[in-house]
Amino acid sequence: MSRRKYNKQNKLHIRKGDTVKVLSGNYAIKGKVGTVLEVDPKKQRAIVDGLNVKYKHTKQTQQNPKGGIIEFNDYIHVSKLQVIDPKTGKPTRIGRKLVTGKDGVERYVRYAKKSGEIIPNK
Repeated sequence: MSRRKYNKQNKLHIRKGDTVKVLSGNYAIKGKVGTVLEVDPKKQRAIVDGLNVKYKHTKQTQQNPKGGIIEFNDYIHVSKLQVIDPKTGKPTRIGRKLVTGKDGVERYVRYAKKSGEIIPNK
């Protein structure tokens, strides 16, 4: 079986709405826990709520008549993030397995490798 050349989609272990822990980075964000707001699979980066906060100085414009300093959350590389296990509350690796649903259709679901608990889609 050959690899696909086109329409290759990057699979990430993190999705929007997941609770994650930051494994590495500067002293301000390392070890902190937050919720994923946005994921960019092409760049393999995610925005986590309240972490990696940056400041941007803006001039006065018609849209922003006051100008000043704007605070925003910046991207973090997904290799520095790990999903929190819903059962134990500790960081865990993610696996995928086929599960038959109530309607009889088989679907892949994500589960925590430590506890085996299925991670719900939000």
